[in-house]
Amino acid sequence: MKRVYGIGGLALVALVAAAAVNGQAVRQDAPRSAEIVSQGLRKSFLPTTQALFDGYVRDGKMPGIVAAFGIGDRPTLFVSSGRLATDPAAPLATQDSLWRVYSMTKPVTAMAAMILIEQGRIGLDDPVSKYIPAFRSMKVATAPETSLASVPAKTPITIRMLLTHTSGLTYNIIAKGALLKEYERLGILPAAVNAAIEPGMRRARPATLAAFADQVAKAPLIAQPGTAWNYSVGLDVMGRVIEVASGQPFDTFVNTRIFAPLGMTSSYWTVPQSEAGRLATNYAWTGELLAPLDPAATSVYLRPPSFPYGGAGLVMSARDYDRFLHMLADGGSLDGVRIMKPETVRLAMSNLLPAGVTFGGVGGATGGASANAIPMGFGAGGSVYLADGPGGMPSKGTYGWGGAAGTVAFVDPVKRVRGTIMVNYFPADRWPVRQEAVRALATDLSRLRR
Repeated sequence: MKRVYGIGGLALVALVAAAAVNGQAVRQDAPRSAEIVSQGLRKSFLPTTQALFDGYVRDGKMPGIVAAFGIGDRPTLFVSSGRLATDPAAPLATQDSLWRVYSMTKPVTAMAAMILIEQGRIGLDDPVSKYIPAFRSMKVATAPETSLASVPAKTPITIRMLLTHTSGLTYNIIAKGALLKEYERLGILPAAVNAAIEPGMRRARPATLAAFADQVAKAPLIAQPGTAWNYSVGLDVMGRVIEVASGQPFDTFVNTRIFAPLGMTSSYWTVPQSEAGRLATNYAWTGELLAPLDPAATSVYLRPPSFPYGGAGLVMSARDYDRFLHMLADGGSLDGVRIMKPETVRLAMSNLLPAGVTFGGVGGATGGASANAIPMGFGAGGSVYLADGPGGMPSKGTYGWGGAAGTVAFVDPVKRVRGTIMVNYFPADRWPVRQEAVRALATDLSRLRR
């Protein structure tokens, strides 16, 4: 069964159905304007990728798409097609447009944690209870879908486990039955969907990150800590650890230690009203209909969240996310500004899974394939290739992650190639953008090297 990371399935179906009934859904067999489709194909350094993106828009698969690709320290190559909404008058999608990156927030949070690990203020294998006492005595559900009956956890949850989704925590978008109801009862709902759903979620959700973390500790775990990979709210809890260890609000730490030094001026926890014109509308597919789920003009991201969500809270431009990846590709520095030491970056992008734990690969809900032929591990907030891909691309050691609304990010530290792809629609795997874009990019790069 496919799951959409970042939104509850029933809520999504209800919203899409309502939109279709109200005549807001757009049939995607409508002709598309040539003005929208072609945006400099002949001038593009990446013609295969440009043609792929233009085809997506021409065929009505998405209103717009933007990508940023970098090779070493050469100027970033931006490829774009279409608009920020299906409205013919909507702004064109550009490298400075704003997109909900959802789980692509996780690598940012993880690197914030790695800064503190480098400083010795957090230990990779410290127990989480050192920073959040509520995690001192965790329980593990024996049959989480049917009962909250539990047994004591055999080992403490560690920072490593939060960073790699091996803590035994889960997600309201993953859990089922009794454990799902408990997550909902406790308000463990760390994501913003749209203005219609948000009031109900806000009533259930704790008002602060500290209170949220304490609520998470009340729920039984889905597995013994350190024994299995389960996608989770671990990076949201990590945000609270960062607060405690740094003595600063989580979002302030990220803003001052990552965004400001890197010149990432289009990365927001709350989009200012003055920048709303750059924000894409988020859509949802139901059958062959594309319905607006979170229109830009009334987006939930125009209002402050309950607290900053370390697992899904950011809105960013392709230009900004590329600067974050460029810093990683350059070993922790960019334009003369050092964020982390090279050895810290190497550690973060290495396989950090506890001994004996495996990762099955990037699932469709974060824009990947349901099965991956290349063995993969997991680093700080993102997946890691444990072998070279076909033809040597991506390289062993490539790190990255995707988001619930189809966004994709990766950095190949061997070839020093990086990529960011921005779209906004649910479900993320409606189209194989990750696979097709990487193939197209590989074709273009081989042409550039001739």
